[in-house]
Order: sequence, then C-alpha cells, then structure tokens
Amino acid sequence: QVQLVESGGGSVQTGGSLRLSCAAPEYIYSSYCMGWFRQSPGRGREGVASINSVGNTIYVDSVKGRFTISKDNAKNTVYLQMNSLKPEEPAMYYCAAGRLYECSLRSRWGYWGQGTQVTVSS
Repeated sequence: QVQLVESGGGSVQTGGSLRLSCAAPEYIYSSYCMGWFRQSPGRGREGVASINSVGNTIYVDSVKGRFTISKDNAKNTVYLQMNSLKPEEPAMYYCAAGRLYECSLRSRWGYWGQGTQVTVSS
C-alpha cells in the first residue's frame, strides 16, 4: 500500500497563499509522476498540476501563473504553492502518484492521499 501524506491545508482569505506538501516513499517520489488534484462538493475532480521525475511540470490553465508545483529531493516531498487564491477554489486537495506517460492530468493516476482541505473566505 503506497502512502502519500498531505499537509498544509487551511483557511485563507481571498488573495491569500498556502503551501501544500505531499510526502511519498522514495521509490515513488524518484520515478513516478506526482500530481495535485482538487474536488469540491458538487463538482468533479480536477487536475491542478503535475511534475515528473526530472521536474517537468503541467498546470491546468486556471492556475497558471498563480500555483507552482515543486519537489524537494532531500525530503521526498512534493509541494504546491498556491498564491492569489480565489473564492471558487476551496476544495479538498489530493496528492497523487502514477506511472504515466507525460504525467497528464487527464490520465488515470494509481495512488492517492487522503486529502487536505483548503478554504477560501472573502
């Protein structure tokens, strides 16, 4: 059982920032695609950002320029820095991992964390 452990969620005001963290087993972190997804009540799950083993990234259009996905090789941890959060972005944010071609956010990801809640207030 692969364990992905998210942290860093919380409540911020519109325009604020949060950094989410996802710790993964070394063999997953070093060779799998890692990604962040979000889901809010009444809406489907949405891919937010992904990063491959060499640091190439993909973002959904709505977060480009505001969110940054990154990796810390010393800690086997993937981060999602979220800036300028919008009122429509509160959701449960999930970390995921998968053996995928090009780390597409539309692919089927094999491993999921439990999620961390992000709340944005006006």
